[in-house]
Amino acid sequence: MKRTLLALAVAATLALSACGGNEAGTDATASVDPAPAATTDTPADPAANSGAPATPADATTDATAGASTQNPMVGGAPMFADKDIIDNAVNSKDHTTLVAAVKAAGLVETLKGAGPFTVFAPTNAAFDALPAGAVDGLLKPDKKADLTKVLTYHVVPGKLDAAALTSQITAGNGSAALTTVAGGTLTAKSDGSGGVTVTDAKGNTARVTTANVMQSNGVIHVVDTVLMP
Repeated sequence: MKRTLLALAVAATLALSACGGNEAGTDATASVDPAPAATTDTPADPAANSGAPATPADATTDATAGASTQNPMVGGAPMFADKDIIDNAVNSKDHTTLVAAVKAAGLVETLKGAGPFTVFAPTNAAFDALPAGAVDGLLKPDKKADLTKVLTYHVVPGKLDAAALTSQITAGNGSAALTTVAGGTLTAKSDGSGGVTVTDAKGNTARVTTANVMQSNGVIHVVDTVLMP
């Protein structure tokens, strides 16, 4: 009898131990966090791994755009330093009268030549300020010689930017005499505020409103008055 009771007690103890072991094993397995998944994300900048410098998003290699970087806009259009005087002037909405006059005088090929030339370019408003009928009269075929004389009076041989003009004015004690292609003389002076004025033989004074419009064959200075020989 005692042996029977002892055997039952041992069996019960073993059963309880087995149940406890299963519970402990279950809890241990549940408490273990799964290993983090490996990532294969590619870096945002491939250059970071290659050692090559990153290229800015707005970088450009447009050579044509770069040509106009140092030039001011004229008549609402970009001016390109690698184009000649005519090719740039035809794009300015403020110089349609000047371009028409140059064509009528047959000076297109001259101003597309190697030069270099310094051109004082009057705006449409400057031509409009002339006496009534003056422009139409100059554009007539029989006035071609007169028109040519007026236009070439606005052209000086060589490339004289604002710095060169100012230097000549300083060297001339306040004024510089510029000999034009037409053979006449223009007098350049400082306007007292860092700008330049040009006076013709008749005493008309033009102010340079836009300076240093660089061209492949010279430079243009926009002026607000038509100069007369």
